[in-house]
Amino acid sequence: MTTWTVYLSGEIHTDWREQIQAGARAMDLPVRFTSAVTDHDASDAAGDVLGEESSGFWRDHKSAKVNAIRTQTLIQDADLVVVRFGDKYKQWNAAFDAGFCAALGKPYITLHAEEIIHPLKEVDASAMAWAQTPEQIVEILRYVITKK
Repeated sequence: MTTWTVYLSGEIHTDWREQIQAGARAMDLPVRFTSAVTDHDASDAAGDVLGEESSGFWRDHKSAKVNAIRTQTLIQDADLVVVRFGDKYKQWNAAFDAGFCAALGKPYITLHAEEIIHPLKEVDASAMAWAQTPEQIVEILRYVITKK
């Protein structure tokens, strides 16, 4: 059976990634998971190696570009992307990842609560599915990988 690569994008403040990974392991699915850097401080400091900046804008700009090396490469290499939107923070980076997937023709699934359907209508319109729980993601993975 082919091993699938699934990129997990978005919200970093809950354990949704771990839930999906544990569910896939429990079903013995041939999946390799990849992700952005989920350590917020490390991600924010990714560009600091390039020199100190006097403006937060330029620090963020450099870090975003360094982080994009990872995210763009891993998204391009993925068979499927799961994009998680939480309800506590605005995840503009997740919306950007979904748009990148749409531009590449890369299949993606959104994972979010019903309460934020409206602000995500364009993102959901290009998604292959909208899930509300990590368990639903695992069931979709089981189906597309095993046809069961």
